Amino acid sequence: MRALYAPPATQRPLPQSATFGDLLRYWRTLRHASQLGLALDADVSSRHLSFLETGRARPSAEMVRRLAESLDLPLRERNALFLAAGFAPPHDQRALEAPELSSARRAIEFILEKQEPYPAFVLSRHWDVLMRNRASARVFGWLLRGRRRDANIMRSVFGEDALRPLIVNWDDVACDMLQHLHSQVLHTPTDVEAAALLREILASPNVPARVAAVSRAPSPLLTAIYARDGTQLRFFSTLSTFGTPHDVTLQELRIECTFPADDATGRFCTELAAADA
Repeated sequence: MRALYAPPATQRPLPQSATFGDLLRYWRTLRHASQLGLALDADVSSRHLSFLETGRARPSAEMVRRLAESLDLPLRERNALFLAAGFAPPHDQRALEAPELSSARRAIEFILEKQEPYPAFVLSRHWDVLMRNRASARVFGWLLRGRRRDANIMRSVFGEDALRPLIVNWDDVACDMLQHLHSQVLHTPTDVEAAALLREILASPNVPARVAAVSRAPSPLLTAIYARDGTQLRFFSTLSTFGTPHDVTLQELRIECTFPADDATGRFCTELAAADA
């Protein structure tokens, strides 16, 4: 037996009015670090760290930087920590269309093009599709013919009038996506939009919150199986991120490339591309 969807143990949600001390304590607890351990890593006394958490002392900008690095915070959460301490956020968050991100966009476009004839797309932190290749439009256009199309992957997968009825191994796919979203909310506690999306998806019908028997060994890769008009398409995915981002937007982008899990799916994608040429 295995749990198809088991929400991870979460900490108490942070209030929107969270102080610097609240954020510091949240992240220290999430990282399973003691005050002494974090103090040693950040080169500060454990007494001063305790004062920072309780609000009896205020940090310098340098102290915030050292604590953020010691806790290995995402750039968005580093900005939140600086703001809570009364400092300007050090990391920019530009639109993907900004001129400063032109080199990154060209790299993304290269990846998307080279993925043909298989679908690939770029996701924001809130699972919105920001860019996609032609194969993505062809394959999912065929699957969603006559059904609702949503630019948000979560809403599309869980939508009864979108992809949900077309996914053969629904429990496995839904479980995997929910675990990703739940982890994201846990690790970006200041992102209220992600938390709202999780609540919305959990309120969807047919969320797999039960325990089911599995009679076969699990596959090495999760394969999403779609079925339409007697045809089954099987895909597995890879996720790519930028290796050394200094911009919040770039750090949070995910490039998902799908690959056929069997020869029939590969032939279908190739024939669909040829018909579209």
